[in-house]
Amino acid sequence: MKVYDIYSKRQKRLMGEFPDVYRYDYISKQLRVQIIHIINDAIGEHRNLQTIESFRKIHDILCREHGKLSLNEMSINDYIQQDVFDFMLETKVIEQVLDVVELSFELIDRSYRDSSFIQITRSEITPDEAIETLNYRFRENGVGYQYESGEIIRVDSQIIHAEAVKPVLLLLSDTRFQGANEEFLKAHEHYRHRRYKECLNECLKAFESTMKTICDIQGWSYQATDTAKNLINVCFQNNLIPTYLQNQFTSLKSSLESGVPTVRNKNAGHGQGSQPLTVPQYFAAYQLHITASTILFLLEAEKSLP
Repeated sequence: MKVYDIYSKRQKRLMGEFPDVYRYDYISKQLRVQIIHIINDAIGEHRNLQTIESFRKIHDILCREHGKLSLNEMSINDYIQQDVFDFMLETKVIEQVLDVVELSFELIDRSYRDSSFIQITRSEITPDEAIETLNYRFRENGVGYQYESGEIIRVDSQIIHAEAVKPVLLLLSDTRFQGANEEFLKAHEHYRHRRYKECLNECLKAFESTMKTICDIQGWSYQATDTAKNLINVCFQNNLIPTYLQNQFTSLKSSLESGVPTVRNKNAGHGQGSQPLTVPQYFAAYQLHITASTILFLLEAEKSLP
């Protein structure tokens, strides 16, 4: 990780000036420049045709999605990468900054793991080092976002993120759980964009998809239309949770049934009626956290089966 513990940073720590609480509505010019340095270290030769073409794709995506013909009307082709960076530096919309970060690191994460690509571009750091440094810079600046599994994810609690969200993303990266992985990441995407009802729906889908995949792996019978409650019954009937634990923790089954499905059904699963339902941010955060913990519990239980 290319980070230096310089004198001024040590003094700030001594004076307690580093932020203790995450922010989500502000990304400083300093952090934006630090991120550009990381991207430059990871992509290597700026004039390389591969790099120019990669950033042309990023530029095109940003223009299309934000309704622009060009990020810089005065630009020339060789400066396409700088146009992307200038856009990130100048925009006042936080989501647009994160769009550039996500697209750039998705490129680094996907393309720059190829050894032949690295030789051509002469990268100074590996994709893993770039991602580690990015996430460190987010934490260091008190900004509550992380790059995980190809996406920018909002982090409300570093402890929960480290102990539940990251392990779940790692386990769901198994290709057999692709559906659940896509739904869980989509829930995070909705959450970051403040689409909290959609976040609840995707959480339940990820929960159900996880159980269906476990049933498929183990050869347990279930109906494609089964709800979470039915799938939980299938898992218990087939001793996904050992019998002695089921007996000892009599509330375990009811906890699973009343956790993710109930939160979603009460707040986003049915018609709203005449009064639109508003799902608050803290409620969606709670749903994400219990979904991560529950899926982690189920995946670890499946791993322990004979």
